[in-house]
Amino acid sequence: MASTDTNAKDGNDLAGLEAGLDALESVQTGRTPLRDTLTQKVLPPVVAVLLVLAVWQLLVSSGVADDPSKLPAPSDVWDELRQAWLQGTLHEYVWTSVSRGLLGFLMALAIGTPLGLVVARVKFVRAAIGPVLSGLQSLPSVAWVPPAVIWLGLNNQMMYAVILLGAVPSIANGLVSGVDQVPPLFLRAGRTLGATGLKGTWHIVMPAALPGYVSGLKQGWAFAWRSLMAAEIIASSPDLGVGLGQLLENGRNNSSMSMVFLAILLILIVGIAIDLLIFSPLERWVLRSRGLLVRS
Repeated sequence: MASTDTNAKDGNDLAGLEAGLDALESVQTGRTPLRDTLTQKVLPPVVAVLLVLAVWQLLVSSGVADDPSKLPAPSDVWDELRQAWLQGTLHEYVWTSVSRGLLGFLMALAIGTPLGLVVARVKFVRAAIGPVLSGLQSLPSVAWVPPAVIWLGLNNQMMYAVILLGAVPSIANGLVSGVDQVPPLFLRAGRTLGATGLKGTWHIVMPAALPGYVSGLKQGWAFAWRSLMAAEIIASSPDLGVGLGQLLENGRNNSSMSMVFLAILLILIVGIAIDLLIFSPLERWVLRSRGLLVRS
């Protein structure tokens, strides 16, 4: 009788332990309430922006700058923004740079992805090209603008060349890092199931390397955007149109700090918007697919 009670107790303990483990492994998929979303995700950046504006206005009002024209008030920048909007040039500034940046990034993606796979999977190529990619990634993008102008002239091809030289190494190195972190067990299991060659790369290596690859994509976009801004600031031509980098340079040439601040703010806004609209959802999807994101 005592043995039966003991066995029953052990069975109940085991069942409780299994239920606890299942509860730990389960992922909550319920959506976050709108109120929590506004409080946790929307309110903090809004408060931060308001604080920055308040400090900015305080610095202007206190006369920190020796020359008032060197530090425009937020209202002056707003007037510059409003004037550009009324003249119909604001969207041209933004679209000129965004279209170049996204197209250049897509070209970098098409080149950097297969390059990263080859470097990661072929030892000889890795030994030959791996250090070069790391060196190119550490080279400032602005260094490529003068030779690109000499080789290609003042045209869009020069802009795309600078973007590629800045973004491709980051994308390739991110993929190499992701492939290096793939557990060998996955590769052996794939070979056992017949997933070899391109099939193994597509079904085993790429899905397992996604976290590192996505990090490389985010860094690649950052380098692409920075490279484009450097090219637009240095290389100016009527045939190229006026992008955000050229707007920044025009503000410097005209000694208009309100235009300079407007260009800086637009560059920041576009970079943050692309990250929030494209890369953050992609990163959340990768984490969610691996059970690492508790709430959606």
